[in-house]
Parts: sequence; C-alpha cells; structure tokens
Amino acid sequence: MTKATIYHNPKCSKSCASLKILQDNNVEIEEVRYLEQTPSKETLKQLCASMSVSPLKIIRTGETLFKELGLSKDDIKTDDEWLDILVQHPKLIERPIIQIGDKVVIGRPPEIILTILS
Repeated sequence: MTKATIYHNPKCSKSCASLKILQDNNVEIEEVRYLEQTPSKETLKQLCASMSVSPLKIIRTGETLFKELGLSKDDIKTDDEWLDILVQHPKLIERPIIQIGDKVVIGRPPEIILTILS
C-alpha cells in the first residue's frame, strides 16, 4: 500500500480536498497537523529539496501574519533564515504539503497529488 505524509490544516479546504484524494486512492496516511506539530527546520529543508524549491516558495506570503512581521518577498534572507521563520511561525507554511516516498508536492490544486501517486 502507498504511504503518504500530509502536512495538513483541517480548516483549509484545499488541505481537506487533498486528504480526501489520498483517502479515495486507498493511500495509508500519516497526517501531520503542522500548526500543532511544527515540522523541524531539517524536515522543512528536506521537503524543499525534494521539490527543488527555496523555502520562500513554501511561505504563504499573502498571509496577514507575513505582513505583520514586516516581511517581504524581496527581503534578502538566507534559506536558513526563511526556514527559521517557518519554524517560529508555522501558520506561514503553505498547505498542504504531501510526501509520497521521495516525491513531494504542494496540493494546490489538490489534483496535483495524482502526479505523485503513480
């Protein structure tokens, strides 16, 4: 059976739709409610590496908190600094992030999950 880890926020419709796709495809699911169980800096770094993206790409830059913290996409920060911000403020982590084996996607749109199920 295929196993997936989903970094999930049950209050998010895209996250819930992604979870349903996994359930509908009989995937064994490890659900990580990242607002309660913040992923470690190393985990976030690995997820970014698996997607070949910088940490800035998994930050919810449109989130009010991002602006309240005085942050901008144009800020000159290292990847480690962005990862530290995500660990300190998990609300800024883009959701959902789904990992199946060494494949990782952000479930936006949720149907993108199907690309890593095969």
